[in-house]
Amino acid sequence: MTEQVGEAVPASQRGSWTSFLKSIASFSGDLSSMTAPPFILSPVSLTEFPAYWCERPELFAAIADAKSDEDRALAVLKWFISTLKGQYTSRNDTMGSEKKPLNPVLGELFYGMWPDKGGRGQTDLLVEQVSHHPPITAYVIENKAKGLKLVGHNAQKTSFSGGSIIVKQIGHAILTVKNLSASSASGAPPVTEYLITLPRLRIDGLWYGSPYIELCETSYIVGGGFVSTVEYKGKGYFSGKSHSFKATVSPAPGAPGREHVVEGLWHTTSKFVKGGVSGKGDFHDVNGPKEEVTVVAGGGDGAPEGEMGEFETRKLWRLVAKGIREGDFESASREKGRIENEQRQRRRDEVAAGTSWALKHFTPIASDPVYERLGALAKIQPPTEDAYVFLDNWPKTAPVSGA
Repeated sequence: MTEQVGEAVPASQRGSWTSFLKSIASFSGDLSSMTAPPFILSPVSLTEFPAYWCERPELFAAIADAKSDEDRALAVLKWFISTLKGQYTSRNDTMGSEKKPLNPVLGELFYGMWPDKGGRGQTDLLVEQVSHHPPITAYVIENKAKGLKLVGHNAQKTSFSGGSIIVKQIGHAILTVKNLSASSASGAPPVTEYLITLPRLRIDGLWYGSPYIELCETSYIVGGGFVSTVEYKGKGYFSGKSHSFKATVSPAPGAPGREHVVEGLWHTTSKFVKGGVSGKGDFHDVNGPKEEVTVVAGGGDGAPEGEMGEFETRKLWRLVAKGIREGDFESASREKGRIENEQRQRRRDEVAAGTSWALKHFTPIASDPVYERLGALAKIQPPTEDAYVFLDNWPKTAPVSGA
């Protein structure tokens, strides 16, 4: 077993990888505060990860086109399943194994968009790092033409158990669907809200230096008179198939509708095993083309339109990302340390001045009434952390060349 440890790690980095493994095995706190060896780092900050929610913007837009609550519940589920591959396996495809994203700094920003194609409307993305300890990322994705808005936040608590890193994802998202054709006399609700919770993660393959993610336990989508329960089966030590799931879409208590059951692999294909739409057995194929986000600049105070501000992700981490992509880990580590030291000094200066960082696009609230109302339908315990409200202050953005 000892000879196999780190076999997928570059020879020059095996010593630091072995030391890292020993550190996490004996670490008793939250692993997210630990510094990973540079070769295992992704050149992308965690603030860019909300873009994975909309790699298939046509599926996001299709939610608004559903003709019934039942069809919409299935459309929301299909869109949600389509987001999982990008979030949790795309590094394996492009980099050979899962990589640790760069930890965002407080106030870090990312802006993006997916242009209107085929009448689906433009979809906009805004992300802000709203907390550093604990690290919390807040985001909003909005398609105004279709009346769709997703607002959420995400944080992680990590621990080490049985040779794997266990990640408890903290946070949730609220999807709001406006009924653009509703009038006060029609009796139709002006909006439909969906609560979306997040799965837990298990990161395996550490001993070989080739980490990969397996989803585990259960997540929920609740709203529009339906409860979707997504169970992540995954591969265990002795049985099971990687990335498998079972989703059950059931009418909420007292609501009409049929039950649907979908099974398959969340990173490839899935099918109906019960219910379905118009007799179709296939549910979703995630292998289709995805659409990368178009990066736009929001600019800093006084910055010309189209120029990134100092806290925008691609500008902030440019040299770190360059070093990682080119295999110049010494340069990447040096630049990463510089950014982190600057942030520590900012926090010390704030303490000395008796001030605190002012958020730009979000404000915290102690509890989320939508979560409490919809979560009760699935008997989900209310979250213990703050939620975040979007201030609806989209900046004037411009495309970034070469981003």
